[in-house]
Amino acid sequence: MRFTCEKSMLVQGLNIAGRTVAPKSSLAVIEGILCRAAGSGLSLTGYNMETAITYLIDAEVSDIGECILPAKLFGDIIRRLPEGPVTVVVDDNFKVSIRAGYASFTISAESADDYPDLPDVGDGRSVHIPQNALKELIGGTIFAVSENQSRPVHTGVKFEVGESTVSAIAVDGFRLARRTYHAQTPINRELSFVVPSAALKEVEKILTDTEDNAAFTLGTRHILFQIGRATLICRLLEGDFLDWRRVVPTDSPIKLVANVGDLASSIDRVGLIVSEKYKSPVRCIFSDQEVLLRTNTTIGAAEDRCSLAGDGKELEIGLNVHFFADALRAVPSEEVVLELTNGLSPIVLTPVDSNKYDYSYMVLPVRIKQG
Repeated sequence: MRFTCEKSMLVQGLNIAGRTVAPKSSLAVIEGILCRAAGSGLSLTGYNMETAITYLIDAEVSDIGECILPAKLFGDIIRRLPEGPVTVVVDDNFKVSIRAGYASFTISAESADDYPDLPDVGDGRSVHIPQNALKELIGGTIFAVSENQSRPVHTGVKFEVGESTVSAIAVDGFRLARRTYHAQTPINRELSFVVPSAALKEVEKILTDTEDNAAFTLGTRHILFQIGRATLICRLLEGDFLDWRRVVPTDSPIKLVANVGDLASSIDRVGLIVSEKYKSPVRCIFSDQEVLLRTNTTIGAAEDRCSLAGDGKELEIGLNVHFFADALRAVPSEEVVLELTNGLSPIVLTPVDSNKYDYSYMVLPVRIKQG
């Protein structure tokens, strides 16, 4: 195998594909990175038996072939080479010669014969969505996935594809996050699947803030994401996901409008004395045109006020300060509607302009002592 390509492209490919190389495994070959040189260029693949990422690189291929390169050593060498073209030659004994400028290295590779086959998702019809929209769907929900392995299906994000919408939903038993993208052209598909959060974090890193299309193809047990030069394949999570439409209140009698930045700042200030060690809910008292925020821990107390539009009718509710702050950080608009029913029902954050935004963030209340 022999190929020449630009160092910058090789570094980018190693950075992306290398994220799913298994650090330690009983199957030694997946601790390396699979390198394939063909007429169409070079591909680099990392696979940890759960998620695989393949990255394509433009390269001048003199001799086709494949091998498994030591991921860390090869990556460290390439990153330290001088800028410009890099030539890699692998002989029949899997001795690897790396040359760029005056620098040269010789390392050992392995045969690719024992590298496991990647999962096959078939040739189903792909769903296309702008990269920035998919990135917002993931970033706006993934923080609310569960870490409780007793319900594995809730450790991922559920995607629901409708005739012209793509929704992402995450729940962890204490909060819920939903974001919906409205396509300009009909999707004409109805799909429902749950993607593990670990794989989605890798997808989010690959996505850009451009309107270039990404695509995903659903298989029987796996899903394939295509993002520019990168493809990611991961298994799907199975099980009964929460019926989120049933649990989110839709007819709350109290609706207040808040400036997201101002309310988030107040929450952050009050939350300064709340930590994992000194847990305490923030006590929110919604009155006419403002909310009073208070909290007490063994290390002190904090209080702040924030202006709102509307009358909260002196409703008092206790909220996990971190969950409430997470929800506010995920809100994409400058203003948000706070929907309240009573002190024992969830608070729901929804958009002021439902024609421009489509999201809902729900946080369950925490019982607080009276007085």
